[in-house]
Amino acid sequence: MNKILVAAALSATILSSLPASASDETGPTASVSEARMRTDVAKLVSFGTRHTLSSDTDPRRGIGAARRWAADEFRKTSKACGGCFEVVMPEAMVSGTRIPAPVKMVDVVAIQRGTERPNEVVIVEAHIDSRVTDVMDAKSDAPGANDDGSGTALVLEAARALSKRKFAGTIVYAALSGEEQGLYGGKLLADYAKKQGWTVKAVLNNDIVGGTHGSDGLVDDKNVRLFSEGPRADATDKTRADARRFGGENDSPGRNVSRFIAELAGQVQDDFAVRQVWRADRLGRGGDQLPFLEQGNPAVRFSVAIEDYDHQHQDLRTENGVTYGDTIDEMDFAYLAKVTRLNIAALAALAAAPMPPAPRVDAAVKTWTDVTWKPVTGAAAYSVWRRRTDAPSWEAQPLVARTTETSVKLDGLRGDDWILGVRSIATDGSVSPIAAAVPGGGFTPLAQLP
Repeated sequence: MNKILVAAALSATILSSLPASASDETGPTASVSEARMRTDVAKLVSFGTRHTLSSDTDPRRGIGAARRWAADEFRKTSKACGGCFEVVMPEAMVSGTRIPAPVKMVDVVAIQRGTERPNEVVIVEAHIDSRVTDVMDAKSDAPGANDDGSGTALVLEAARALSKRKFAGTIVYAALSGEEQGLYGGKLLADYAKKQGWTVKAVLNNDIVGGTHGSDGLVDDKNVRLFSEGPRADATDKTRADARRFGGENDSPGRNVSRFIAELAGQVQDDFAVRQVWRADRLGRGGDQLPFLEQGNPAVRFSVAIEDYDHQHQDLRTENGVTYGDTIDEMDFAYLAKVTRLNIAALAALAAAPMPPAPRVDAAVKTWTDVTWKPVTGAAAYSVWRRRTDAPSWEAQPLVARTTETSVKLDGLRGDDWILGVRSIATDGSVSPIAAAVPGGGFTPLAQLP
């Protein structure tokens, strides 16, 4: 039987970060439907092509029809929950290397406002556009089933599942355009978030999350890759210099979001784990989390454990007995459901929790370590954590399980040998990711710091 978020000790695990409604087999992870996501992907494929340069006005074919359908799905979900979503469609005219003439770029966004801290936002996103071999071919059929119909179906399903719950913070669900032409939809949403004045706690980008078979015959349905940056994209010269001297290259906020989700994964369902990949994206490639990282927001990318290069970015054809093209029959919907459940659990945990603190350490020339931080809105207490400088993960138990103070003195702990971190704890027991007390370890964009 799945473990579906069983209860655990507050100070020891992330499970306490989930609201009670997500902590049992009647919670939102239990409502995920493989059949419904298959229907969603089939509908996306039915638009023929969703290329960013395809028709914006045709009622049945092209990117415009696909976007309008996604917006209608969000509106249906909102109607079922009594109007709990605000559906918006930010747009901008853009041009670039893969957009030779200006085109209207539109994202489809549903906003589920938080009840206590509506300005604190966690975003789940995927790109709705598709392509074939020639990235400029806007006419040929481009089914885009796994890339990225899978991610779009995940976002829609997460919205349906979580719309039935209320959270202290805001959840944003987004289907983005323009990814294949240069991450334009990701930048559009990042700019929109900045204009709204949102405090972005985390961005979960889902891109190619519905397959288990590689083009070389390898199969992996037990893992999902989670990409996170090391050094921050928004680092200043001073931040980089300080990190070289004092550490921090492995403790960006995105990296600690990755650790948070990896710790959560084993409790969401049996036999499914996060494989953390410690780089911002795959080699030579990119996704819509990157524009958020460039603005200093924590962001990670989910992607399949094994990619199938014969069935992404390919013209529909058969050569030498091998079929090519991103078609729905190459997908694994049981696997997509696993990734969806993990996203839902992570969204619920992050939306319930306060922001992480921005801790600092003072350990120079002394046999103890002082850790300090400023109070966090919504936090009733804090816990203090450590790991060795060469260790990948935080220790299983905190150094300080719970304190209502904003400083601790760690007697006998020589700070040179450790990375220290602090997480926030809400009144209901929800816990934030751990923020590391290193240069650039805080979750606030560096440009916003004094």
